[in-house]
Amino acid sequence: MNKAIRSSALTRRRLIEAASQVFASLGVQGATTREIARVAGVNEVTLFRHFASKEQLLGAVIENALALQIEALAHPQAWTQDLKIDLKRYAQLYNTMLEGHEDLIRTFIGEAKRHPEAARQVIQQAAKPLGEKLVAYLQCSQRRGIVRADVDPFPAVDMFTGMLLAGMLCRTAKFNQGNYSCEDYIETCVNIFVRGISITPL
Repeated sequence: MNKAIRSSALTRRRLIEAASQVFASLGVQGATTREIARVAGVNEVTLFRHFASKEQLLGAVIENALALQIEALAHPQAWTQDLKIDLKRYAQLYNTMLEGHEDLIRTFIGEAKRHPEAARQVIQQAAKPLGEKLVAYLQCSQRRGIVRADVDPFPAVDMFTGMLLAGMLCRTAKFNQGNYSCEDYIETCVNIFVRGISITPL
């Protein structure tokens, strides 16, 4: 990689990291490209060389947040075809992403109804691949006769990830009742979910 390409990649990384901070503190509507450029230590012209709009930068922030999880789940060999093992691994990866971007996630939730439609679509599109990996896995498991045919994978995945999101939000706000660990919570979510979708009760 030559010096110019390396420098461009570094600037892009700084912009994404700065945008993540600014979106988390000011929200999607409150964040400006000028402020993001200031935090990144570049001028606005440089920002627009890398990203055509604030929405495009928002998409890059979300894709960056999900990148490790998507990469880890992208390859068929990553799945053991054992529901409990695979879903626990997915849950742990997903929880790592949630905890690593708590401020950004809380900001998005807090202003969800105020998001401009363009920003809402960017968020949905950027987050889509991670959910699609699990939907595809459940569909494959249905064909193999492991997951019940009457289970719709799309709401099932939303329910599963919703449990993990709720757990993170309650845990970090100290709302959880009882003295249990994050690992205990994930294990319980996986056990209940697997029992609910499996053809053979575990």
